[in-house]
Amino acid sequence: MNQSTLLLRRCMLLGIVFTSGAPLYASSTESHRDTLKLKEVIVTAPLKSNPDLIPLNVTQISEASIEKSGESSLMPILVTKVPGLFVTERGFAGYGVSGGSAGSVNIRGVGQSNKVLFMIDGQPQWAGVFGHSMADTYVANGIEKVEVVKGPSSLLYGSNAMGGSVNLVTQTQKSDGLTGRARAMFGSFSTQKFALSSGYKKGRFSATLSGQLDRSNGNRAGSAFWLANEFAQLKYAISNNWSIAGMLDMTQSHANNPGTLQDPLENMWTDIFRGTGGLYVKNNYGKFDGGIQGYINWGRHNVDDGNTPGSLPKDYLFHSTDYNMGLTAYESFYLWQANILSAGIDFQHWGGHVWNTNKEDESIRTSESKHHVNEIAGYIMMQQGFFNDILNINGGVRLQHGSSYGNVWVPQAGFIVRPGHNARIKASFSKGFRAPNIRELYLYPPANPELKPEYMLNYEISYRQYFLNSRFMIGAAIFYIDGKDMIQTIRIDGRPKNVNTGKFHNKGFEIESSYSILENLSAYAAWSYLHTDSDNLYSPKNKLNISMTYSPGSFDFTLEEISIWSLNNGNPTGKTENYSLLNLRAAYTLKSKVPVTLSVKLDNITNKHYQIIYGCPMPGTTILGGVEFKF
Repeated sequence: MNQSTLLLRRCMLLGIVFTSGAPLYASSTESHRDTLKLKEVIVTAPLKSNPDLIPLNVTQISEASIEKSGESSLMPILVTKVPGLFVTERGFAGYGVSGGSAGSVNIRGVGQSNKVLFMIDGQPQWAGVFGHSMADTYVANGIEKVEVVKGPSSLLYGSNAMGGSVNLVTQTQKSDGLTGRARAMFGSFSTQKFALSSGYKKGRFSATLSGQLDRSNGNRAGSAFWLANEFAQLKYAISNNWSIAGMLDMTQSHANNPGTLQDPLENMWTDIFRGTGGLYVKNNYGKFDGGIQGYINWGRHNVDDGNTPGSLPKDYLFHSTDYNMGLTAYESFYLWQANILSAGIDFQHWGGHVWNTNKEDESIRTSESKHHVNEIAGYIMMQQGFFNDILNINGGVRLQHGSSYGNVWVPQAGFIVRPGHNARIKASFSKGFRAPNIRELYLYPPANPELKPEYMLNYEISYRQYFLNSRFMIGAAIFYIDGKDMIQTIRIDGRPKNVNTGKFHNKGFEIESSYSILENLSAYAAWSYLHTDSDNLYSPKNKLNISMTYSPGSFDFTLEEISIWSLNNGNPTGKTENYSLLNLRAAYTLKSKVPVTLSVKLDNITNKHYQIIYGCPMPGTTILGGVEFKF
């Protein structure tokens, strides 16, 4: 380890105490005061922590930012709004689940093989067989906000949160009556996007419904894509102390994949169905609060692996079904002033079934396999505030047992210092891990049932300061990541085998700033830098985001620039990809009883040619125009 790395690591360890965690991270006095001020019960999704105050670096994306983006998928919003986060794409329409690494999410260079956990209202979302999240299913419609934790979230959520977590918080109807919105957009490559959402509340009962349909021919021949999503949620406040809610989210999609320019394919497609269901009960008694949540995430995938041009199509289809279900219970206790003690138990059962069928006779099955894994965990966390919350010390530990890998201890430590009313310093040490998935354990020739989890240790310090009555903000973070026992495929006695052998060290920094120049004019900029000693695909060394929003009267304009330098996109020559994109969104709202918004969205105005995944050219200039009604 060189001198600079040692210095960075020591700086980030300085002052980090042995206690950390992620409970509500607010003083008990503040929590009680907020509870007593509530005049009516608003049923919200269960959250194990307050992301605003945890010692790790957190980015929250508001509903207004999601709406202003004009995007139907959350992935491009994450790329432009979250420093240090990057998502791979292979074209204009859809991300897909086969034929490359499309839809892979990386945070600070960590993310391949599902090291970033996606959740909907705290419910983990990933395919039980292959272990990866499903980028196509995370739509913007019906989402109230997104909470991104940059750094291990394994203390709260266990496996697959090794590099961070992304929690999609669904909309809650807050005012009595019926509200809704409908949107339609049309544009390049025969693209059509439709979305409808509605909410209803009466007294203690509320309901939300939403639906979305996207379809496009894609920017390359043979890359047509469509997706449909449906969401429903019911909530009821039984009393001022108890509430209950249930939700159901379903997504269907079909994507064609033409392969790469170097290795084109014909007849390659994927059919996907994903579903998520959940039920939770919450309690709030002032001196303690918590909840219990049950959930299931399941899927069905059908894939034709395609054929090279001029060759005969494959005579089989690949099929898989999977499930990921669990139960989590947690409670937080406010024992004395500025203290919170939280404890919880998690149980998870996940697995799946894979097989091939003959295209001419579906009753003929080959390569059939079925497996599952059970996990159970308990965690405890404590936070103590000092000096009127100028200093908060946090601590916690998790013990998780998996039927395929045994026991894993997960500690986390950190503190938050508020040297002034508008300043905040965070420092943390945290451990993350990812359990091997069923494919790595049991499927195909490299499989190894003796695999152990991957680990990483994360050290970071962040600083944020507000000036000019909070109109101007600057923030910075530095981090060091030490990863070990990465699962890699090597040859042993001439045969491929998955083993825990890989290591990596990532370090870097993130700088961001925002400024409300005028009441209707604001600007934002963020630069993230990553240095890694591993051959890290799809994690740019430098990423720069700049945006400016101007809203005179009924108009709204957003100009956005994103620049990527030194992206390893898999080019066999080792050459990295560099590109800059300029995007514009303009909207005009007709203010009436039923507000109508007309919008146009121009992406890649300069018609830049680039490839995020080698051999998969991204589109040039694209345009989408649409109309939205609110009632």
